[in-house]
Amino acid sequence: MITIKPKKTLGQHFLKDENIARKIVNSLSQNTVNILEIGPGTGVLTKHLLKKNNVNLFVIEIDREAVEHLKIVFPELEKRIIFDNCIKYDLSSIFPEPFSIIGNFPYNISSQILFRILDYKNHITEVVGMFQKEVAERISSKSGNKKYGILSVLMQAFYDIEYLFTVNEKVFIPQPKVKSSVIRLKRNNIPKLNCNEELFFRVVKTAFNQRRKTLRNSLKNMNIDSNILETEILGKRPEQLNVNQFIEITNSIKL
Repeated sequence: MITIKPKKTLGQHFLKDENIARKIVNSLSQNTVNILEIGPGTGVLTKHLLKKNNVNLFVIEIDREAVEHLKIVFPELEKRIIFDNCIKYDLSSIFPEPFSIIGNFPYNISSQILFRILDYKNHITEVVGMFQKEVAERISSKSGNKKYGILSVLMQAFYDIEYLFTVNEKVFIPQPKVKSSVIRLKRNNIPKLNCNEELFFRVVKTAFNQRRKTLRNSLKNMNIDSNILETEILGKRPEQLNVNQFIEITNSIKL
């Protein structure tokens, strides 16, 4: 048996509570077949995933020690362990059909993982993930909340988000300095936004990069239709707008 030491450089905090591991796995929809686990580490979630019926499971792991450990503990998974970086790997090459993602995500790359999910939004139907509590609250926050930001808008444009439960820092090795939370993202029924999506992303990022300014000021360098410029919506700050209002602004910009 290989002993895996948590590596600070990889942001590893290994979950040791079996009940929480089971609860996370059970948060996936019951009919889920194709599952990709990101960063399985010691295999605490993997063990419970393999107990599910009719599961087509792949795991992707960047830690060589963890990969060797997983091969020994789960020999049936050997050809389904991808030794690579999930941020750079072509996730759509793993499954020909839509798939779900699960994982205890390292805090230091959680935002990158979320943007990666957006890259594959037409392939990824569901995500159940453990995040730093602050990040989980930010993603699931509604407009009007101070925690509402870029990731809130972009993720909520394509996914319905549920904050499931909070996890105490004591159930990890080593203990993180912050609490964690598990959230579930389910792909909504909007295949494509009713606007230029690339421009939508740029509008949202530009607005929140100057979040203390009104949208009229933060977006002044964009070619917004003069009929929209003096409307009430542009007198607001970005955290006051929902997804549809950002789409409305995007559609008012002349390219």
